[in-house]
Formats: sequence, C-alpha cells, structure tokens
Amino acid sequence: MANQQPHRIKSISEFHEFRDLPKPQHPLISVYNFDDIKYLNAEEPKSLMLDFYSIAIKRNANAKMRYGQQEYDFKEGVLLFIAPGQVFSIEGNAALKHTGWSLLIHPDFLWNTPLAQKIKQYEYFEYSVHEALHLSDKEENMLINIVKNIQQEYQSNIDKFSQDVIIAQIELFLTYAERFYNRQFITRKISNHQILARLEKLLGDYFSSDSLAKKGLPTVHYIAESLNVSPNYLSSLLKLHTGQSTQQHIHDKLIEKAKEKLSTTNLSISEIAFELGFEHQQSFSKLFKTKTNFSPLEFRQSFN
Repeated sequence: MANQQPHRIKSISEFHEFRDLPKPQHPLISVYNFDDIKYLNAEEPKSLMLDFYSIAIKRNANAKMRYGQQEYDFKEGVLLFIAPGQVFSIEGNAALKHTGWSLLIHPDFLWNTPLAQKIKQYEYFEYSVHEALHLSDKEENMLINIVKNIQQEYQSNIDKFSQDVIIAQIELFLTYAERFYNRQFITRKISNHQILARLEKLLGDYFSSDSLAKKGLPTVHYIAESLNVSPNYLSSLLKLHTGQSTQQHIHDKLIEKAKEKLSTTNLSISEIAFELGFEHQQSFSKLFKTKTNFSPLEFRQSFN
C-alpha cells in the first residue's frame, strides 16, 4: 500500500462524480452531507489526493481514515482539515451509516483575495497536526451555521458581492476553528513530521525572497542538504505523504507563486517569468500550462 499511487481528484465536479453526488452548484466551492453518500465501492482507490481544500465533520461512521500517519475513527464527531496535495486513505464497510458534512474549497476561488495566502498560515492544514479537532455541541452548531450561510450564498443569484460574502464566512469559520484548536491542543506535543514542517518553511522563505530571480529554482539536492537528509529519503517521505516527488512539490509551490503574481500584480508575463527564476518566458509558460491547463495569460484574463 505504501508504494501505491494515490488517486488524484483535480476538481470539485470530479469529486462529486466520484462520490455519485449531484453536480455542484458552483465549480469552485461546495457543501455536501455525508448522508448522501450511500456506500464505498470495494474496488475504489483507498488512497486519495485532492487538488482543493476539504473541511469535514463525520460522526458514527463504520470507517477509519489515515492522514499524516494518524488514524482516526468516527465514533465521535471530529473536524478534519485537508489541504490540496495531501494524501489520505479511507477504509470501511461498503454500507455507510455516518452523518456529517464537508466543505470543499478550490484554491482558485481564493485567488486575488488576502485569504489565498492567509489560509496557508493555519496550522491545522499541515501534516504536523496529528490530532483531529473534537467539538462541543455548541461549537459544532456555530460552525454549521457558518457553513449554511456559505451554502445559501452560492445557491443564490451570484452578484458582485457574492465572493466577498463567502470569503468573509470562510475566514470566520477558520478563525473559530483556530480558537477551538488552541483550546484543545494547548499542550500539543512536537510533531513527528518536523521534516515536512521545516520543508514548508524552507520553501516559503525561499519563494518569498529574491532567491528565485538570483539563483533560480531550488534543486532537490539543495533542499535535502538544507534539511540534513538525503535526497532519496526526502523523496520517499514526500511520496508517502503527498504522492509527489520533491521536484513536483517544488514545481507546485512555484505555480502557486506564479498564480499569486498573475492575479495580484500588473507585471508582464516575461517579468513574472524572470522573477520566478526562468531565463526564458517560453519555459515558464510551458510549465504553467502543463500544471494548470491554462497559459499564464489565460489564467490572468480569468480575473478580468
């Protein structure tokens, strides 16, 4: 199982189809109830990776989930946070009898908003968090009301205020979740996934500085050496937890930075390519197209 490639789900529409749910009413954000998922197909992939955020609470399920080397059962209600590119696995009986809900948010819904960067600062989206969040009835009801507001907003007629209203509700939800986590994990132990946490900080610092323009993309060898591990060990660790190689992980961070620059600055495509360490704009455009199915110009125009 450790070497089995996770099944990657790239869009919320694809996820709805995978779980035999009705088509989503919005392509980039969705709320669904677990009551609507009747069974787990015995033949379906056990290990999954989503290209979008998933926030879910499950109760009374005859299933177990493994995420970040931690196993969860759902005899009690727990709130789980999964970021894009993280691998989790589900095992359970074919007939599901659990309740709860899930909020799916595609990163593209957040582009050109402060939350696009802020959401990465919440620790509960990291592998370094081993514990799920256990909620009191009062806390759960508070979050459910926010989720209902989000659902009601995207189900209504979309206008120029819709995204702002939904973003505000998501931020409120995440702020409450952070409060509840601090209450629960005030004495949280140091993570067993320190290497992954250090990797994220290393890449974050590198991509936030002028190192890209001066030195180009960090090499796998540079990253491994900075973390005091071998390139093979780092690659195996990332494969296990994200389903991707170190090089793929670096490229994903690069595309994330490129999307930020394309949606929040007036820099030309060639200027952005230069700032991201590319000698030639064509090389940047080719990688961006491969990763997103859009050219940099097409992605930028989608915000206008």
